[in-house]
Amino acid sequence: MTGPKVQADQDLAVCEPEPRDASGIVSAMGFAADDAALARVRSFIELVRSFNAKMDLTAARSEDELLDLLVADAALLAASIEAGRSVVDVGAGAGAPGLCLALLRTDLKVTLVEPLDKRVMFLRTVIGKLAAAPIKVERARGEALVGRARFDVAISRATLAPPAWLELAGKLIHPGGEAWVLLAQGDAPVHPSFAPVEARDYTWPLTGVSRRAVRYRATI
Repeated sequence: MTGPKVQADQDLAVCEPEPRDASGIVSAMGFAADDAALARVRSFIELVRSFNAKMDLTAARSEDELLDLLVADAALLAASIEAGRSVVDVGAGAGAPGLCLALLRTDLKVTLVEPLDKRVMFLRTVIGKLAAAPIKVERARGEALVGRARFDVAISRATLAPPAWLELAGKLIHPGGEAWVLLAQGDAPVHPSFAPVEARDYTWPLTGVSRRAVRYRATI
């Protein structure tokens, strides 16, 4: 089935950050981060580099890809999610986007859900070293939280196919809550329990990869 033709209401311009680090990417994605938040994100990136050499945390093939992968989607979400919301990231992996989002937005109540022990260990290490606000880690699959917890916002990247992700997200958010679908390509999925609210077409600043983020609101 072809997805809904959602009008993209904000196109983020391609921008070549200067310098080529977290500050440039965050700025290019439309979020104004303070120095303390940027310092946390830079330290997070350094920890990913260090651990990645030992345990293969990410599949990034270049330094630019690593930076975009870790920061760009998180910065877009940081510029979009309302203050004080509870957020769950299902399939948190090495911390993108959920952990990076939490480091940028200390007002959010973020829960990271990840089943793999080595990634959970890494997430907890980063949180212990860098977190300026509580960040919760659940060593589990997203389905394990159904019936146990509800959130204002659900996010996930490449953990499930988009229609399957919306099906799960609907069981994890409060009535009227929001779910984000982060797409590399393709149409926004359709789900009877959600209405698409906005779509943002953008480009990862360093690698030029085209992306689309669609925000849905639960209707039942």
